[in-house]
Amino acid sequence: MGLRRRKHIAMLHYAAPPVVGGVETTLAHHARLLAADGYRVRVVCGRGQAWDSSIEVRRVRLADSRSPEAEVARASLEAGRVPRNFDGLATRLEARLGPLLHESGLVIAHNIASLHKNLVLTAALHKLWQRHAFARLILWHHDFAWTSPQHRSRMHDGYPWDLLRLDWGGCTHVVVSSSRRDDLLSLMSVPDERLRVIPPGIDADEVLGLSPEARDFMMRARLRDASPLLLLPARITPRKNLELALHILHDIRKQMPAARLLITGPLGPHSSANRAYADELRRLRHGLGLEEAAVFAFEIHPEGLPARVLFDIYRVADGLLLTSHEEGFGIPVLEAGIHGLPVFLSDIPPLRAVAGEEGVFFGIDEDSHIIARRIADRLQGDPRHRLRARVAQEYTWEGVYRRCIRPLVELQ
Repeated sequence: MGLRRRKHIAMLHYAAPPVVGGVETTLAHHARLLAADGYRVRVVCGRGQAWDSSIEVRRVRLADSRSPEAEVARASLEAGRVPRNFDGLATRLEARLGPLLHESGLVIAHNIASLHKNLVLTAALHKLWQRHAFARLILWHHDFAWTSPQHRSRMHDGYPWDLLRLDWGGCTHVVVSSSRRDDLLSLMSVPDERLRVIPPGIDADEVLGLSPEARDFMMRARLRDASPLLLLPARITPRKNLELALHILHDIRKQMPAARLLITGPLGPHSSANRAYADELRRLRHGLGLEEAAVFAFEIHPEGLPARVLFDIYRVADGLLLTSHEEGFGIPVLEAGIHGLPVFLSDIPPLRAVAGEEGVFFGIDEDSHIIARRIADRLQGDPRHRLRARVAQEYTWEGVYRRCIRPLVELQ
């Protein structure tokens, strides 16, 4: 493990989980991802408790925006009066925070230098930074009291209110959107090299309600970065014409390089020839260079995907692909329909009868590159798919961490 992986990072906010809030959720996900990446993470907060064994939580009561001292001070400050004991409280809190932040290579403070919820904490952190109590400081701004119509009337000229509209010098400022960047720059001048726009994210698995089994399968099958993910729910039998599906995937990746295909079923149970067919498909997959892109679920679940996992994958998939020579009915088309997926189907009577005009059909003798172009054009022309793909690539917590947060914390 390198030195980077041993760096100690402290995260500071009024509260932490299980307190519910947007900033608390952001802090929790950032802490989880940093800890998983090998950093030593300490969360310092006024309210909260340990929620993950890999993340240290230290509570300092005076840092809580709802501590009695903070609430009394805030009432006076909102009326434009600095309490007589303000400096004493800030010094007391500075003494409590100092030892908790001193060993950190980096302190990340959420909203402390943006909002007036606990100006005692703002003043204490500012004092620590001015006397170089720790090496680096990131001020993470979700909201600004000075630019908010809701809070602006509670702001007053002078100390300590001005701490919320001054560049503290040498620190990095992070804002959550371009509009918040405009808010920041309306208050202070910050050079580009010390300013970042880093959005919050979503937990796609949680939003989609994926079961632990489905999450585990997607990780093992390396499907998380698929875009698009084409789902082919079928047993491994020749009548499913799976070699055409592999050729389509090969050609669609020329337009959409992150495309992947999941074939969900086990070997067909009624013929020993199906094992030879599976070996044939594996050789074709290798020959087309699709080892990572074409996933046979039976290689992970020999009996095929459990129904619960399959239906979870429907929520993740971008389209249904059926390349069958023949079908009796076509139940996967119904399953895809109820999940709102576009369906790409061989033009055989049972599938046309089920999908009707809503299906995208192709002849089983058509060139695979023509079919692939039809599928890609359909997906790329659908704004719902484009938004879904952009969110999945750019706005999951993991994606935000990989693109934005890790490079930021690795700066020296």
